[in-house]
Amino acid sequence: MQRLTLCSLLMLWITTSQITAQSLQTDRHELAVEPIANGLVHPWSLAFISDQQLLITERPGRLLRLDLDQGRRYEISGLPAIAASGQGGLLDIALHPEFDSNQLIYLSFSDQTQEGMTTRVIRARLKEDQLEDLTDIFTALPRSSRGFHFGSRLVFDAQGYLYISVGDRGEMQRAQDLSDHAGTVVRLHDDGRIPSDNPFVGQAEARDEIYTYGHRNPQGMIYWPERDEIWINEHGPRGGDKINRLIAGSNYGWPLVTYGTHYDGRSITPHTQLPGIKPPLLDWTPSIAPSGLLRVTSTQFPHWQDQLLNGALAGQRLVRVSVTESDQGDLLLVEEERMLGSLGHRIRDVRQGPNGDLWLLTDAANGQLLRLRAAD
Repeated sequence: MQRLTLCSLLMLWITTSQITAQSLQTDRHELAVEPIANGLVHPWSLAFISDQQLLITERPGRLLRLDLDQGRRYEISGLPAIAASGQGGLLDIALHPEFDSNQLIYLSFSDQTQEGMTTRVIRARLKEDQLEDLTDIFTALPRSSRGFHFGSRLVFDAQGYLYISVGDRGEMQRAQDLSDHAGTVVRLHDDGRIPSDNPFVGQAEARDEIYTYGHRNPQGMIYWPERDEIWINEHGPRGGDKINRLIAGSNYGWPLVTYGTHYDGRSITPHTQLPGIKPPLLDWTPSIAPSGLLRVTSTQFPHWQDQLLNGALAGQRLVRVSVTESDQGDLLLVEEERMLGSLGHRIRDVRQGPNGDLWLLTDAANGQLLRLRAAD
């Protein structure tokens, strides 16, 4: 039996019959923006488990199931201990590629022991609003006393490999140390085993799980199936936010190269490019603080096809970026538009729903789930 918790009753849930859509004009589409749920406490990620039901993570350590038909929310039980401090907490969620048959979900969160905090990923089976059969998939090592830059995005590719972003934990030099998971994207089988063709397998002083390194804090990640590529956006310091596609074994430069500075204005490095380091496909200076990344494929938005939508925390926008290819095969990324600024929300995540609607989570103590539809 599905369980409506006391927490669910106390928190405001707005049903679709009670909402009023706000119309916003963008360069290419008129949008209807609908607030579907209020009262979410720093929501971080969402995943649709059916056309009308989705899961939402809240950073303080709650996993919710929202039923759009009923206009209700249910709290999922069985989570492990979550170290919800600083930027840490319950973070990303991803469904197993065969979720419809096995009901397996993956969760990333900050975990704490006497040795410190770190990014950890588990797998669990969702059964009647409970998590069962919890399995450890990955723990980033070594741990740190610092409470930020956990990364934590989760993505599967077409072959069923799981990619996990891990931030530098605020200790920038760790991102260049291949014996350290911090500042990397790791690649695993769905059960946590290490693929034999990972780029650093068998190399002394390197972690076999590492796929790419030199990252600061990637909080947006997608799989682009037609290209068979993983793409990320990531936070720079003061400036130097960027978008990249991942190439196995590559170094993305942090902190040897950056367009940003320390928050107090001091230089981090004189270099914006160096040999052997992948340059960004797009750089944001000043920062927008990107979190959440989506490639649009919905037929509702014909003028946004194959373009990238980036949530922005500091920028409080949804940022649209076009992707084209030159005659020489070079990828060209151009920021086209900053949207939804009038709403004044820190946008944490952006997803495309089963019917082509777009869904946003706003990062606040009274966060919202917003639905975007094309109104033109």
